[in-house]
Amino acid sequence: MPLDRPAFSARGRRLLRGALVSALVLAGTAGCNRLTFIKPNMERKGYDQTGPTYNFKSDRPAASGATAASGRVLAAQRYLQGGEDAKAREELRQALKLDSKSVEAYSLMAALAQRDGKSAEAGGYYRKAAELAPERGAVLNNYAVWLCANQQPAQSLGYFDRARVDPTYEDLSLLLANSGACADRAGQGERAERDLRQALALEPDNATALSAMAKRQLRLGNAFEARAFSERRLAVEPISAEALMTASQIEEKLGDRAAAARYVQRMRAEFPDAQGSESGDGGK
Repeated sequence: MPLDRPAFSARGRRLLRGALVSALVLAGTAGCNRLTFIKPNMERKGYDQTGPTYNFKSDRPAASGATAASGRVLAAQRYLQGGEDAKAREELRQALKLDSKSVEAYSLMAALAQRDGKSAEAGGYYRKAAELAPERGAVLNNYAVWLCANQQPAQSLGYFDRARVDPTYEDLSLLLANSGACADRAGQGERAERDLRQALALEPDNATALSAMAKRQLRLGNAFEARAFSERRLAVEPISAEALMTASQIEEKLGDRAAAARYVQRMRAEFPDAQGSESGDGGK
C-alpha cells in the first residue's frame, strides 16, 4: 500500500475512505449536548486504511451559540447524505462562527478535506479538534491516525496512548490495531507486536491488525506465520487490493508462484486502478 491506515472494526466500523457520515444523532440534555457520529459506510478502495471514529460527548454548557452550532452540524450532515458538499461546508463554517470550539464541526471539516485529497488541511482540523478535546479518545485517535498516515508515525503514538486513557472510548481493539500498525511503521517492533496481538485477542477478525501482522511477519522472514495472518485477513470483508498484494508477496516468498499469480489476477480484476495491479511479479 501506500500507507496501511488501520480501519474501522469488523463490527461495522471500517475504513475512512471518502469520509461521508451516514447518520448523526443529536440529543440534548439539561446540562450538555451529545453528538454521536455513526461511522460512515465507506466505499471499497484499494487498500486498508486507518479511520477516524466519530463518537463525541460534549460536557460544555448548552449555551445558545453551541446549541445553534449543533443544529448547523446536523444540517451539514443532511447535505452530506444528499451529496451537496458545498452546502455542507457552508453549514460547518456557520457552525464554527456560532461556536468556535465545536469539536464536531472541526472533525467533519477534517473528514471532508481528507476525502477531497486536502491532507494538510484535514490535519489542521484534526489537530484543532484534539486541542479542544485533549482527553477525548475518539478525537485523539483521529489526529493520531492522520499523523501516522502523513509520515509521522512516532509522533502519533503519544496520542494513541492518551486516547487509551479515556474510559469512555468504546472500541479498544480499533485503538490497539491503529497503535500497533503505526508503532510498526515507527520501528517500535516490541510495541507493535504487543498492541496488534492485544487487538486480535479482543477482536480476532480485526482487519487492520491482521493486515499489519501479515506484513510484519513477512518482513521479519516468518513467511508461514505471515500466510496465516494473510488468510485470516482475506476472510474479512471488505477485501482490499493491499491485502491481495500482501498475499501475493507472501506466496512469492514461499515459492508458490501459481498462488502468487492468482492473487495478482484477482487484484487486477477487482481493483484495476490499484497501485501494482499492472505488474506481474506478486504485484511488485
